[in-house]
Amino acid sequence: MAQQGTTLRNTPGLIMASVLVTFLLVLGLSGHSMAFVPIGGGASTHVSISGTALLQKVAETCRAVAEEAGYEFEPTGNSAEELVQACLGPTATGEVSGAKFHSALQEIYTQNGLVDRDFVNSAPHHFNSEAFIEGRRLITEGVVAIKANIRSENFKAARETLGRVLHTLQDFYSHSNWVELGNTEPYINLIRPDLPLENLADKETATCSDCASGTCPNPILPNILKEKKLTSGYMGIFSDDKPKGKCSHGGAGDLTGTSVPRGGISKDERHSHNAAFHDVAVKAATAATLQLLQDIRFAAGDKDFLRMVGIARSSVVCFVIDTTGSMRDDIDEARSVVYEIIDSKAGTQDEPSEYILVPFNDPGFGPMTRTSDPEKMKSEISKLTAKGGDDEPEMCLSGLQLALTGAPASSHIYVFTDATAKDYDLKDTIVALIRTTKSTVSFFMTGRSGRRRRSLRAGSFEDYKELALASGGQAIQVSKGQLPEATDVILDTSTSALVTVLQRARNPGKQETFPFMLDESLKNITIYVTGTSLSFTLTNPAGVSQNQNEANGKLGTIKTAGNLWRFRLNADKQAGTWKININSKKPYTLKVTGQSTLTFIYDFVESFQGPHPGYAVLSGRPQAGLPATLMLRAMGRRGPSSLSVGAVSLVTVSGSETVSNGTVTDLGNGDILVTVDTVPEGEFVVGFEGTDKVSNSEFQRQSTTQMSVSKVNIQAVVDSSAEPGKPFKLPFSVRTQGSGGQYSIQAKNDRQIPMEYPKSLTLTTGQYVNATLTIKPPSNIPSGTDVTVTLEAKSASGADSNYAVLRVSVVTKITDFVPPRCDVVSVLADDCPQDVSQCEPFQWEFLANLTDGNGTGIDKITLQQGKGNLTLTPLDSPLVQANYTASCCSQIVEFTAVDKVGNVGKCYHSIVRSAGPPTSTLSLPLWLCLLVSALSRL
Repeated sequence: MAQQGTTLRNTPGLIMASVLVTFLLVLGLSGHSMAFVPIGGGASTHVSISGTALLQKVAETCRAVAEEAGYEFEPTGNSAEELVQACLGPTATGEVSGAKFHSALQEIYTQNGLVDRDFVNSAPHHFNSEAFIEGRRLITEGVVAIKANIRSENFKAARETLGRVLHTLQDFYSHSNWVELGNTEPYINLIRPDLPLENLADKETATCSDCASGTCPNPILPNILKEKKLTSGYMGIFSDDKPKGKCSHGGAGDLTGTSVPRGGISKDERHSHNAAFHDVAVKAATAATLQLLQDIRFAAGDKDFLRMVGIARSSVVCFVIDTTGSMRDDIDEARSVVYEIIDSKAGTQDEPSEYILVPFNDPGFGPMTRTSDPEKMKSEISKLTAKGGDDEPEMCLSGLQLALTGAPASSHIYVFTDATAKDYDLKDTIVALIRTTKSTVSFFMTGRSGRRRRSLRAGSFEDYKELALASGGQAIQVSKGQLPEATDVILDTSTSALVTVLQRARNPGKQETFPFMLDESLKNITIYVTGTSLSFTLTNPAGVSQNQNEANGKLGTIKTAGNLWRFRLNADKQAGTWKININSKKPYTLKVTGQSTLTFIYDFVESFQGPHPGYAVLSGRPQAGLPATLMLRAMGRRGPSSLSVGAVSLVTVSGSETVSNGTVTDLGNGDILVTVDTVPEGEFVVGFEGTDKVSNSEFQRQSTTQMSVSKVNIQAVVDSSAEPGKPFKLPFSVRTQGSGGQYSIQAKNDRQIPMEYPKSLTLTTGQYVNATLTIKPPSNIPSGTDVTVTLEAKSASGADSNYAVLRVSVVTKITDFVPPRCDVVSVLADDCPQDVSQCEPFQWEFLANLTDGNGTGIDKITLQQGKGNLTLTPLDSPLVQANYTASCCSQIVEFTAVDKVGNVGKCYHSIVRSAGPPTSTLSLPLWLCLLVSALSRL
């Protein structure tokens, strides 16, 4: 029977099949043993712990979504692609890419690892030096921010905070004596701030005995073990001082480890002297991570939890539309395209997972509309009307900035305008956001391009072309009458598993032949050429050719609109090396795309030192004069094992082509570290070649976003969330390896919130200069809003610059941490027969009262287990009555109640009278049975 008058509780449950799926997925994620060190920091990482828990929780959530929707969740293999395919269910027809899932996980892992760089000397971030109250406060504030961000659909901000919170939570089990005290389960009080932290050792209490060798199995004093006192190791990065008698963290980076009592209690890595404690700590940290993820999942709901971790139909349709008086025809065409996408792709894998709309005019822009509901998108875009000025400069880049900060990373954004940009000063900010988000921006320009700039601060259509090229997008210039013929590009790119095979630009134009490799996995291959007064000839591996004048040829079909040629290849294309020869004296661009799950994701990284050295993702451009380092993940049709990695290089897109090959270090399971000693001058992209083992064919891929190096570097860290109405200080540092002198500082944010910061800094070569940016979010800003701040430092000549892009979450401070309460009123199950086989005609009933003690109120109640009917009285009442009725065949009920600030409680009851023998078993090898059994006890 359920306990009467108890707080709703968290009772995780797994079935054998989901444990097996999770085990297989974890094998695909990491072949390493687990340890508490940052990403890239050794043979094993925090990633192992986070990844195990994340994949298990994702599999559980996918199974729950599938059961509710009435389809089977049955991954065909252990790759991310196959997990995403199974999770999306019947709509996931066609190619399904795991790239967004991998990218989302990578954001979590990256922020987890950065805690060891950015907060190396912060005891609370690592639960060092007995900072238990402060460490839990970081977890509490972080979880509040995560839940608020998810409610506001700011999933990237939620992922970044989640990574940092998980690091702190996991470190508790390695850095404290929790497992030495005999505990094997997580300390639930760490994620339940309504419960006290009990039995903490005070500052005057000695906790460790001296260990001269530094490798004693358990130096915790006997009285501490007997009294169950909680302590943690002191860590000294710059000093060996610690309170008398206290334990040290230990290890080479801890100076206190040589002060009596010597040694340390850290279980970060597995050694012979601490193997047993290390293994228990890993298991407890994994289980604690699962508990935290479950709490977030219940607060967010299954759909938004999966969106947070990057599982959704991968296409996002984002329109930025000029609404001035001359744009009437363009708005009609954009509306028509949206309707066609919604109607033609409904119920398929290519149905967009999200729609985004940002209008702009003069002087206004926005608001941004984001929705996963296609009917709402139809409604919003149908409301757009052309009004105001004619084709004079508009606030185009302000609208684009809003889209780049609001849309998910790697989105395709389409800008419709017939005027130049009035807010030309945002151009550098737009470039920084493009590089950070890796989003692709395409412009549909229907105005006159020959107009001269009215001033140096006015924009031109050439700026749009430069931004499109920088992002890997298209700059399509057509008359208003030709616009419907050009928007096929949107239909091409608003699709799943889109990859770029090749992109090149020439300015000035010249005759040149561009070879590119097409592989067997590619489908819907399209070649785009933009320019004027040009000719081209495409030749396949067999020597068959087709030129620009053949609308329907042996190789495919060609459509033209304005400066765009769109060449769609026939479905029976040949794998191998193709060539396209382009001849023009005027500027032109070339892009080859297709659909395939053979792809890669990457980040430029830099190494860092300290107690736990590793790699950190760069927030700006790589440093000039140094080798460029990339962390790259390769994805095959059946995971990383279904491909082999060939060359990885940095390739210039414009001008004379330069290729700088990298040294590839295979870290296993698709993770690759690449070092490029000589970086090309100017803008470059990442080229990737390999072999698809499924078809035994070679392939090539290219990143879309252009990058370059800089001698300037900006370091900035967001260490907490901001509060509405209160100033938030963001410290930053700037350094140059080039010439010293005065550097201008510019900061912008996407919410138009005033900021204070020094407009210039005087730099000395090789030395960081510290400064502070202060931003004060308005008091009425919604909790969960994230503010994207772009910082830029530029030399006096303007020849060199760099940027940092940061997200500040604005979260209202809350004091209600008590979850809703469940009081069982009655259970009527006497009619249920003991023989389960006779259960069908009979029903049972469960009645409970739900209250939220602190008065914020219950926001939602969701049935998690059970196939019966749950009815509720109005949620806005102080007391909510829950009545559940079900067949006696469905013997467990579990539902969650979430209050308005995200606290989660659970009501659970079972009428199972005896466990009995299992109804079915899986035939598994003994070793696998034992491993599955161990995983099921996490």
